[in-house]
Amino acid sequence: MTSIAVCPGSFDPVTNGHLDIIRRGAKVFDEVYVVVLSNSSKKPLFSTDERTELIRKVTKDIKNVKVDSFNGLLVDYAKSIHANAIIRGLRAVSDFEYEMQITSMNRVLNENIETFFIMTNNQYSFLSSSIVKEVAKYNADISELVPWEVEKALKKKFHHD
Repeated sequence: MTSIAVCPGSFDPVTNGHLDIIRRGAKVFDEVYVVVLSNSSKKPLFSTDERTELIRKVTKDIKNVKVDSFNGLLVDYAKSIHANAIIRGLRAVSDFEYEMQITSMNRVLNENIETFFIMTNNQYSFLSSSIVKEVAKYNADISELVPWEVEKALKKKFHHD
């Protein structure tokens, strides 16, 4: 049986921390779908199409990764592609509390889809898309935080190019 996992997020923008989780998930599962989810409670800097395209660019070397977007419940998307797993990255204990609630709800909605937590690499434990955007806004060096394609896109958004 093929193992298919979904790695969801808003990815606004995708960071090296996200990329670390995606790469590690791709070593475990036959196929990994990185899915940009629309979150109505967030005001993204990048459009869904822009985020999807950035992820495609930075994961093009990972052969078993596919990139998509979805608006709705994650378990519905997972079911539509016959996924049997969800990959979630954890940075800190505070992430775990939130993720546990989401995982429990997903389990109620579809008990056939397991959630796998991957601890982020220590060098990225502080990293979030929000922090990256805040630092990029002031034209600071973010080259250690994001792939160069994302750095370039952020500079363009903030008119630093």
